[in-house]
Amino acid sequence: MSVTSLPNDSIARRNMWVLVAAQAVLGAQMPVIFTIGGLAGSQLAGNPCWATLPISLTVIGSMLWAQPLSAVMQRWGRRVGFVLGALAGAAGAAVAAYGLYIGSFAVFSAASLLTGGYMSAQGFYRFAAADAASEAFRPKAISGVMAGGLASAIFGPQLVKLTSQAMVVPFLGSYLTVIALNLAGLFLFGALKSTRPAVRGTGAAAGRTRRELLRDPAIIVAMVCATVSYALMNLVMTSSPLAVVGCGFETSDAANIVSAHVLAMYAPSFVTGHIIARLGVEKVIALGLLILAGSGAVAMSGVNLENFYVALILLGIGWNFGFIGATSMLAGHHTAAERGTMQGLNDFVVFGGVSMASFASGGLMNCSGGSVQAGWSAVNMAMLPFLVLAGGALIWFALRPKETR
Repeated sequence: MSVTSLPNDSIARRNMWVLVAAQAVLGAQMPVIFTIGGLAGSQLAGNPCWATLPISLTVIGSMLWAQPLSAVMQRWGRRVGFVLGALAGAAGAAVAAYGLYIGSFAVFSAASLLTGGYMSAQGFYRFAAADAASEAFRPKAISGVMAGGLASAIFGPQLVKLTSQAMVVPFLGSYLTVIALNLAGLFLFGALKSTRPAVRGTGAAAGRTRRELLRDPAIIVAMVCATVSYALMNLVMTSSPLAVVGCGFETSDAANIVSAHVLAMYAPSFVTGHIIARLGVEKVIALGLLILAGSGAVAMSGVNLENFYVALILLGIGWNFGFIGATSMLAGHHTAAERGTMQGLNDFVVFGGVSMASFASGGLMNCSGGSVQAGWSAVNMAMLPFLVLAGGALIWFALRPKETR
């Protein structure tokens, strides 16, 4: 009997808790990297316009790793892919530490491509949670795994405070800590129950091709909404430490704001699955897009510390509803045989959008207008056309006859 046919979701629940732990332990590195990546880049780069390049390259690395990792997981199981991701994260942190030690912006930036391997693998945790889940339990499993990020949201920024200035070379201690997190996390995946699809027999369905998958309206809308939700979150979050410090506040304030933001990203996950089950996935995605718009409005209304806190908290909540909703929609519209193709393609597109947002973030923040305030306003104003795009796609889907969805 295949694991996906188990009626009591026992394997899905076991995998969910393993992945919750992985989010908590290995996931702590992402707040560290996104808090100090731009600050360290600003320290090493000769031109401030390139300060966020290391973060952008992390996201590009995630995009480039997505399809190969998905193919590995389809053939050898999730565990192998997740171990590879953790090893890539450790290697990336080691190279970044070396780049900081020798003062090389090029080496520090190149390390980000390896770090992207971990970021890509972490993105598949949500799909792994859904692999063995029943239709009713699927959104709860996805949101449960995402809730594991709550611990990393608390733990990661505290690591920044403890390690960023702990050594003579600023931020070096933080990257050495990231190496340890990845190596410690390797042991968790031994408890993961493989949900690799069984080998197809003669005449078994191979699933749809990429072109056929991309003709499914639900898949298109899910990919658009996931990409917009994640890209806009990254656009604003990448620049926020630079904006906070540039407006006269301390690095510790930036760490606290990122901590509040990441808490807001994951804390709603305890209820997001239940909200989706009650209201429907389309309404939850729409709510996420509206909250993202509210975040931009608050950010542009002032640069006091409370504005940063409220804007980044709303940004996290909006991402949670939009991204988990889109993931749930996508997971319900492809088969196990299509998993490797569809999930790899989806994350390639999502992180492609996030890469462009990350690149744009540094340019808008540092090179538009004559002040930090003008750059911060430009970053948040850039959200508008993409929110309109995702909202329009969602309305188009909702107005289609049910039999064509």
